[in-house]
Amino acid sequence: MPGMLYLCATPIGNLGDMTPRVVETLQSVDLIAAEDTRNSIKLLNHFGIRTSMTSYHEYNKVEKADYLVEQMRQGKNVALISDAGTPAISDPGEVLVQKCQGAGITVTSLPGPAACITALTLSGLSARRFCFEGFLPSDKKEKAQILAELKEESRTILIYEAPHRLVRTLGELYGALGDRRVTLCRELTKRFETILPTTFGEALSYYEREEPRGEYVLVVEGKSLRQKEEERQASWQSMTIEEHMAFYEEGGMDSKTAMKQVAKDRGMAKREIYAVIHGAGMQ
Repeated sequence: MPGMLYLCATPIGNLGDMTPRVVETLQSVDLIAAEDTRNSIKLLNHFGIRTSMTSYHEYNKVEKADYLVEQMRQGKNVALISDAGTPAISDPGEVLVQKCQGAGITVTSLPGPAACITALTLSGLSARRFCFEGFLPSDKKEKAQILAELKEESRTILIYEAPHRLVRTLGELYGALGDRRVTLCRELTKRFETILPTTFGEALSYYEREEPRGEYVLVVEGKSLRQKEEERQASWQSMTIEEHMAFYEEGGMDSKTAMKQVAKDRGMAKREIYAVIHGAGMQ
């Protein structure tokens, strides 16, 4: 019988958040794949876990995943842990999960800490609808594309950032999204945990005086439906009614539907739009 892959969530700071089920699993599997064995050995020693470890990280994720899948095919059970939190979220674990699924290996997840969810619940912003962006890409073109998408995002946005890039990222978000509300969460579950509800502008001013320290989760307010509607209405102000009609008709609407939508956009009666359009056509 083939073995299984266990995705084991580990503490993001406070060791008291390690679940008994994860400890038991790490003790019982044949092999632990760890993002950084030097970091993880401290965790394992704390809980008296003596299971063999092997490294599995961003730079060996493809070839090492093949090796781990083969071990499981031979009947060994493997546990995957990241440096902190839940594996496969913004780390190479997703590659191993995909390869296991392709090979017919059973994968199960042992739930526990996740920095993104912890930050969301502490942010004071809407948690009903949210999206996770992780770390913004370093490639300028790709980053610009993502920022353009985030500008229109109405859900609460979760972003990870390292301290040495925090100010730059705040500035880029400010420039692309405008001065939104943002909650900065740092050192979650640790001794110096800090939750700072603020705005992009205020945060930039604050970090002109204070050096960023620790790992951050940025919880960013989504664009409100009211703001979207105001921007949509503002865009019609630069158009004539004829141009407004043409905009919808070129998008595939028939004349009747386009006229109804133009009237709605402008807060006018449909007969008023009809009179302008047909009056213009008679001239």
